[in-house]
Amino acid sequence: MDRTLTASDLELLRKDFSANPVYRLAQNAVTRVTVDDVAISRDVVNNTDHSLSVLLDDWKVTDQQRSGRCWLFAGLNLLRVGAMKKMGLKEFEFSQNYAMFWDKVERANYFLEAIIDTVDRDVDDRTVAHLLEAVADDGGQWNMFIAIVDKHGLVPKAFMPETQSSGDTGRMNAALRTLLRQGAKSVREAAAQGIEAARSQKADVLGVVYRVLCIHLGTPPDQFEWQWTDKDREFHRDGVLTPREFAAKYVDLPVDEYVCLVHDPRPSSPAGRTFTVEYLGNVLGAPPVTYLNVDMRLMKDIAARTLQGGEPVWFGCDVGKMMSNEYGLWDANLYDLPSVYGTEFTLDKADRLIYHETQMTHAMLFTGVDILDGAIRRWRVENSWGANKGKDGFYTMNDSWFDEYVFEIAARANALPEDLRGALDAQPIVLPAWDPMGALAR
Repeated sequence: MDRTLTASDLELLRKDFSANPVYRLAQNAVTRVTVDDVAISRDVVNNTDHSLSVLLDDWKVTDQQRSGRCWLFAGLNLLRVGAMKKMGLKEFEFSQNYAMFWDKVERANYFLEAIIDTVDRDVDDRTVAHLLEAVADDGGQWNMFIAIVDKHGLVPKAFMPETQSSGDTGRMNAALRTLLRQGAKSVREAAAQGIEAARSQKADVLGVVYRVLCIHLGTPPDQFEWQWTDKDREFHRDGVLTPREFAAKYVDLPVDEYVCLVHDPRPSSPAGRTFTVEYLGNVLGAPPVTYLNVDMRLMKDIAARTLQGGEPVWFGCDVGKMMSNEYGLWDANLYDLPSVYGTEFTLDKADRLIYHETQMTHAMLFTGVDILDGAIRRWRVENSWGANKGKDGFYTMNDSWFDEYVFEIAARANALPEDLRGALDAQPIVLPAWDPMGALAR
C-alpha cells in the first residue's frame, strides 16, 4: 500500500467531516469559545456541592506564583497548621523561598555527584541524557521535602520573604541549567585525572551556584530573633533561634515517620512492594525517595481517617486533567469530550502511565472530606495558586477524580495494615530515572 496521503484520501476526510451536522455544530462552537466551555458537563457542575462533613481549613491559601514549588508549598502548608495552633496565630507561613534556596543548592550537589557516578558512560547514554535534561527543575517529592527540613530547618516567611525570582523562577533556572551543564562538562573532563580532581571541580561549580542563588533569592539566615503577637493580642518572644531550632520547636508532626503511598496500576508495578526511582533526590545521605504501592481503596481510607483525625494530607496528582478553575472542581467526567469530538477516550489509568498520557504534575493538601453512610463522595483541596482561582483558592474533588488522577499521599507508617508495614523494610524495586513516578520532581 502507498504510505502517503493522497489527494483522494484528503478529499474523503473533508467529505466525511462536512457530511456530519454534529461535527459542523462542534466546529461552530469551538472556533468561537474554548473547547472546555463547550464540553463542560452542566450535570456535574450542578450536582457538585462544595460542603463537606469534615472540614479542617479556616486559613487563607498560599501562592507559588510562576514556579514549580507545589511540593514545598504543600509540605509547608501541612506543617503550618500545627505551627499556627502552637503559636496561637490565625495566619502564618514558613518561608518557601528559604526551603527552595537549600533545595537548589542540595540538588546541584546531587546532580554533579550523579554526573561523577556516570562518568564512564557516554553523554548520549539515556540516563546521562535524562540527568542533563532535568537539571535545575523546581519540582520535588515528599521525601525530598523532609530531607530539606531535617537538614536545614525552617524560618518564618518574614526572615526570607519572596523575591522576584522565587515567584518567577524561569530566568534564574535558565542560568542555573547553563552553569550546571557547563559544570557537568568540566567535571567529566576533570574525572580523567581522578575522583579528587572531579570533586575539586564540583566544589568550584557549587560556589558559583550558591552565588547565583544568593543574587536571585537572597542570603538565607543562619539565625533570627523570633517574636510575635498572637490572635488574642498577647505578645510572645522566643529569642534567637537557628532554623533547625525553630523547626524542632514548631513542627509538631512526626514527619520522619511518614511514608509515601502510591497507586501505580501498571502490570509491571506489583502492589505491596516498595519502589524508588534512580537518581531521584536532592540531599545526598538522606533516605531515598521510596514509594509503597497500595490499593486505591486503602489509600482513600487512610486519607479519610487522617482527615477525620484533624490532620490534612499531602498528595500528588495529575492536576490538569478534568479540572475547572472557574468552578473550583475536579471530576473524572467534567468535560464530555467524546460528544464534542465524536470519538471515545479508551486508555485506563495504567495505560495512560505506560503511553505517557499521565504523570504526577502537582502536589496539594486534602483539608476535608465528605462521607455519607460510610461512602466517600468528595474531597476538599487546598491549592497553592492564590485566592483568585477556585473558590478562594480551595477546590472540591469528586471521588471519581481521585480514582483516575491521584497517585500518591504521605501518611504515617502506623496507619498501614501490619503486613504492609513489614513491606516497607523490603529492598525497593529501582525504576529508571525517566519513569513517570519521578515526574513530580521534574
